[in-house]
Amino acid sequence: MKNSKQRKILSAVILCLFLSDRVFAQGNGAAGIQEATQMVTSYFDPATKLIYAIGAVVGLIGGVKVYNKFSSGDPDTSKTAASWFGACIFLIVAATILRSFFL
Repeated sequence: MKNSKQRKILSAVILCLFLSDRVFAQGNGAAGIQEATQMVTSYFDPATKLIYAIGAVVGLIGGVKVYNKFSSGDPDTSKTAASWFGACIFLIVAATILRSFFL
């Protein structure tokens, strides 16, 4: 029993010794954080354009659905139009706010 505890402690100490040189070899952490920040912010322009494209597609689909409901004489056409229009506005506003918040 005592021997197995000593082996566990010894193996933990040896593991810490092997890993400690890797921790101290990292150098300047600020440069790594700056590089990661630059990489993350470089994704915002394509992501914003993608969200705008998704908003355009959602708007087109919503327009077709509202036109079909209007043509068939459904009484809840205005509710459907408002929900699709609200979804498009949400996508555009969310993309713009996220971009301005993080950049």
